[in-house]
Amino acid sequence: MLKRWFGLLMLTAVLGAKPAGAAVVLQYHYVDDTTPAITSVTVARFREHMAYLKDRGFQVVALGDLVARLRAGKPLPDRAVALTFDDGYRSVYTEAFPLLRRQQWPFTVFINPAAIDGGSSQFVTWDQLREMRDAGAEIANHSNSHAHLLRRGQGEGRAAWERRVRGDIEAAQVRIKAELGAAPRLFAYPYGEYDTALLNLLRELDYAAVGQHSGALGSGADLQALPRFPFGGSYGDAEDFAAKVNSLPLPVTGLRLLDEKRRPLTDLVLPQQVARPWLEVQLADPKKYRAINCFASGQGRIEVQYTDTGFAVQAPRPLPVGRSRYNCTHASAERGRFYWMSQPFIRKKADGSWYSEP
Repeated sequence: MLKRWFGLLMLTAVLGAKPAGAAVVLQYHYVDDTTPAITSVTVARFREHMAYLKDRGFQVVALGDLVARLRAGKPLPDRAVALTFDDGYRSVYTEAFPLLRRQQWPFTVFINPAAIDGGSSQFVTWDQLREMRDAGAEIANHSNSHAHLLRRGQGEGRAAWERRVRGDIEAAQVRIKAELGAAPRLFAYPYGEYDTALLNLLRELDYAAVGQHSGALGSGADLQALPRFPFGGSYGDAEDFAAKVNSLPLPVTGLRLLDEKRRPLTDLVLPQQVARPWLEVQLADPKKYRAINCFASGQGRIEVQYTDTGFAVQAPRPLPVGRSRYNCTHASAERGRFYWMSQPFIRKKADGSWYSEP
């Protein structure tokens, strides 16, 4: 179970061989020059991104189509890209949609129906969502409340938490279906946050779910922990965008999370006493991957220890409170293409309480 729900990727591609089909999912929030930079790309940058995809012959496909291929065990088309937008901000309709409609490209908008129903000019309207749906967009579930779903209320037990979160997710699905006639079983974790219990709930409810940890999709990807490349803030210049849309999934055959003493962890939400987790990764044909570069959030490049079956990494300093990641890459035989994987972690405050959003 641990191997599966931590985003297991299974590939047969090796260095020097033609890569198996690989697709990437891109994540945007605002497409706007005036909104908070950390969750925004400028209109000009978004247009540059789309021009890159068009000029280099990428195949823009619906996220739902990629998920259907993964479910059926079918190969993914190489250099395929799915475009996703979280929260349903108005700029998706005013700035991104006209460009995507001209190209006849599909895309997915993950919405919180409660926010749409609130009528704020910050968000799209149901009529605008219907217009985008009619042009080929998928309108999908981002929960009803956009709460930190893995957090439990004071005195809230596991069963009560599960009832509440299940109700939040299904309320959004019912509302989308009521307004639009259909609702794909696609889900985007609010804030990209999930833990074992939430992931298993999404699996039980038969949703494919995307996070905010980076990497490419390959055959065998965990349908409840699909990676996406987020763009906003300092991410998304020409070099960064090119590296990400051309990426390949690292051929991972298994992984383990361990504490500082190499004792197994059962969740990516770290126990209170763990601040520098180990990540052990097993690879297909590990001898071909001996030039891996790994990075920890806020710490830059970190040391890689090679093993007979793959490699292991540990941040040299405590991970920051909040959400963080280990990202690992390896150059492929194709110029400009890198194998890529990412492992998310969540760390609470020293007293065990949850962090606030910036």
